[in-house]
Amino acid sequence: MSMMSPTELAVLILIGVVMFGPDKVPDMARKAARVFHFLKNIANSTRDQLREDLGPKYADLQITDLNPKTFVRKYVMDDFQDDINGIKADLEGVRNDLDSSINDFQTATADAPQSPSSANEPAARTVALGSVPVPFDSEAT
Repeated sequence: MSMMSPTELAVLILIGVVMFGPDKVPDMARKAARVFHFLKNIANSTRDQLREDLGPKYADLQITDLNPKTFVRKYVMDDFQDDINGIKADLEGVRNDLDSSINDFQTATADAPQSPSSANEPAARTVALGSVPVPFDSEAT
């Protein structure tokens, strides 16, 4: 909720003076302040009652936290954030393992002798990856 600019406030006061007269404007302002104070007290008592009913976990509950998106982000997702961070760390470890395996594979294939393939080669040629031969079919690729 945004604050009113001074010009908007002046226009509202001018409209109030024209509509109600200069003698009733102070009385109307007092009544408006009482209504505002009453509504603020209702909101604060409702917030305090919610805090009491929900328990100590929600002791820092604010009225703006009752927006469902804010509530879920603040109170539900925080509980899962440690789990999410753990999963991210595990995935990062898997990524590092895969990167090292790819690097090992690339260095192993770079060390292998390169020969031109021809149609006269046998169908089951093997390429050595470290110590394990891998079958290779030139017709399948």
